[in-house]
Amino acid sequence: MQMTAMAEGTCLLMIDIQNDFCPGGALAVAGGDEIVAVVNRLQGRFATRVLTQDWHPADHSSFAETHEGAAPFSIVQMAYGEQVLWPRHCVQGSHGARFHADLVTDTADLIVRKGFRSAIDSYSAFFENDKKTTTGLGGYLREREIGHVVLVGLATDFCVCYSALDAVGLGFKVTVATDACRGIDLDGSLGAAMETMAAQGVNFATSETL
Repeated sequence: MQMTAMAEGTCLLMIDIQNDFCPGGALAVAGGDEIVAVVNRLQGRFATRVLTQDWHPADHSSFAETHEGAAPFSIVQMAYGEQVLWPRHCVQGSHGARFHADLVTDTADLIVRKGFRSAIDSYSAFFENDKKTTTGLGGYLREREIGHVVLVGLATDFCVCYSALDAVGLGFKVTVATDACRGIDLDGSLGAAMETMAAQGVNFATSETL
């Protein structure tokens, strides 16, 4: 089936397609590398393309190893609320933080780096986890006269979901291309994320049915 071009006012938002989230990485998402070819095919349909990149300092507070005795995937309370403690990943300048080698990146209009403040994590492409500190992406898309955001990437139940919900909150029409995403599914987090996104008005499609 041949893909047709999307409207000018639509952006393809590609979330965290990085080595550490792909098989062999520090926080690998099962099948994470499988989406790369689909995302590359989709890029030609969009006039506006944005990449996000997890970009943590080595001592980031979301890393389990920075909390004495804490286990990876345990939950702690931060000043901004609950925080999952992750294995060390996507450290600035590291191989794990680089985009997957097969991902086409030179067509991107913008790369948004997030999670670079050591005291606060950042799942969403739009806000850090305090829900106040903005990345500036919302304003960028508005100035580009974008009204519809199509999300792909890793992981469905965390950074994709948080980005989708924040995009809805900012007034964008939002679609998640499910075959171009993969989830972690931490204690049922994938099903919960899908339900939450649907309840908040996020649309779902595949790369062929967009």
